[in-house]
Amino acid sequence: MADKHIRERIYKIIEKAEDGDIASAVFDWFLIILISLNIFAVICSSFNNVNNRYNNIFTIFEIISVLIFTIEYLLRIWTAPCKFSSSTKSASFLSFFRFIFSFMGLVDLCAILPFYLPFVIIDLRILRIIRLFKLLRVFKLIRYNKSFDLIGRVFKNEKDKLFMTIFTVGILLLLASSIMYAVENVNQPNAFPNILATLWWAVVTLTTVGYGDVYPVTAMGKLLSGIISILGIILIALPSGIISSGFIKEYEKEKLSLKKKRKKRKND
Repeated sequence: MADKHIRERIYKIIEKAEDGDIASAVFDWFLIILISLNIFAVICSSFNNVNNRYNNIFTIFEIISVLIFTIEYLLRIWTAPCKFSSSTKSASFLSFFRFIFSFMGLVDLCAILPFYLPFVIIDLRILRIIRLFKLLRVFKLIRYNKSFDLIGRVFKNEKDKLFMTIFTVGILLLLASSIMYAVENVNQPNAFPNILATLWWAVVTLTTVGYGDVYPVTAMGKLLSGIISILGIILIALPSGIISSGFIKEYEKEKLSLKKKRKKRKND
């Protein structure tokens, strides 16, 4: 029983602080500041002159940070049964895996993984890329910001509409690439060598970015490019509209929920 109470208390501390829980609030702010300093350190270390001068400080800070993040990660795994309300031993065991493979569990793992992987991987090119993964620590801030919760709910509620829109855009990209390849390949075999290479032009045109590195020279190609650009404006605007309406719905729900809470407090 004592072990259970300790686990529950640690869970409350490491999770987002509730009103009046000073220990949890201190822990939250400590992690927020530590994550922010880690992001700042990664950015500063990208400057060669700064990195050469303060490399030892960056290394020591990285070791301390990873040690703290590792302890936090292990504590979150240990307290997973509290998070997923596991009563039986089998459910408690499964809750560990539920946390490990959850979005935030993977974020926590990615926050410490770049430190441990160099002990296994020797290729310097891969190590350079892995070091950039330290920037993923910024996603740990999701726990402490209501805005991220709101974004997550919006995407979850509107996922079917967004999937349909993305699927439609994908089909249009494939059709545009195929048609433009057929029209421009004869005149520009280097610029439009195959459908996959032409897909780059389709993406740039459909999103109305228009880098100008690849463009049609035939009359038919120019006409199709104009049509695809107009369709791109319409289709790219659809996800923005869906997400915006989702935000409005969630905001209205929050306002209604807040009114109900205030009304309940007055009645009490």
